[in-house]
Amino acid sequence: MSDIVISGCGVVSPAGWGLGALRAFLDSSELLETSWIERQDANGAVVKSAVARVPEPVDRGVVPKSPRLRRASPVGRYAAAAMAEALGPEKIAGAGRLGVICATMNGCVNYSNRFFAEVLADPSVASPILFPETVYNAPSSHLSAVTASTAPNDTLIGDGAGIFIALDLAAEWLERGDADAVLVVAPEEVDWLSAEGLGYYSSSIIPSEGAAAFLLEKGVGGVRLETVPDVVSYALVPDRKKALCQLWEELGVRDDGRTLWVDGRCGVPRFDDAESAISWSGPRISPRLRLGEAMGASAGFQLAVAVDALQRGLYESAVVTAVGGNQGVGGGVLGKAEKLKG
Repeated sequence: MSDIVISGCGVVSPAGWGLGALRAFLDSSELLETSWIERQDANGAVVKSAVARVPEPVDRGVVPKSPRLRRASPVGRYAAAAMAEALGPEKIAGAGRLGVICATMNGCVNYSNRFFAEVLADPSVASPILFPETVYNAPSSHLSAVTASTAPNDTLIGDGAGIFIALDLAAEWLERGDADAVLVVAPEEVDWLSAEGLGYYSSSIIPSEGAAAFLLEKGVGGVRLETVPDVVSYALVPDRKKALCQLWEELGVRDDGRTLWVDGRCGVPRFDDAESAISWSGPRISPRLRLGEAMGASAGFQLAVAVDALQRGLYESAVVTAVGGNQGVGGGVLGKAEKLKG
């Protein structure tokens, strides 16, 4: 993969809209701002869950203007804004053969809940306008429509390590010539169902949301995508520590003090044990400790942190890992940024 680079990166997170907002938040001592999601259970009791939402944008122009996005769910808008930052205005206007891959775990849950609640309450008033936003492929479909892309489009449903499968597929598309560039996006949104679901795993996890987008190309300047091994499946290696050790060997990372490790630790020991067990004395950062658990988007935030650090010349390489919740362990190695040619 030495000729494949990440030439653009965009982020929407609880820290704000844009990669700069994410960088500023992680460089500060600021605490994550949380709010409450409330619902009534069958007995009328109020159930509350703390969540970290994406704040309202100061500049409404961060989301591209398009008829396709008029009724888009929050996850679709986050994906579109992250894409706009990763591509830039010139590439959005003429994306051409831009492949689009979304890696998600939760998908369009807000509009799904709203639509199916209407169906259960009174099927005759359920809005057909909302129904297209209930499917997993809605965000990726919107992105291809906004850019008038003529290249393949796909959505991968997985766990927190799914973005690495998407990166591998993107590289395959580029190598085969299926697309001139590929946009990989990891978008998520929170609602009461996902928030309460995460609460069953740990009461200290703060559910969050957002999106991270990466533009992959061949033969141009950018952060090199050195290697993305196959995700180590729990079906083959059920033990998380052994699965990560197997992946770590395939990554071939050297603890030389010039490599940044952006890991997936979230602050819950039983989830962090696998990555904590790896001996590492070099620079290391755990974005989920600050940003909460954004499911499929969390590894995207990690990757964005690594890309940003390399673009700023802070390190010579970076390794990113994510121990998925129920499917496998994924990771990748990025090389130092190169200057744009020409």
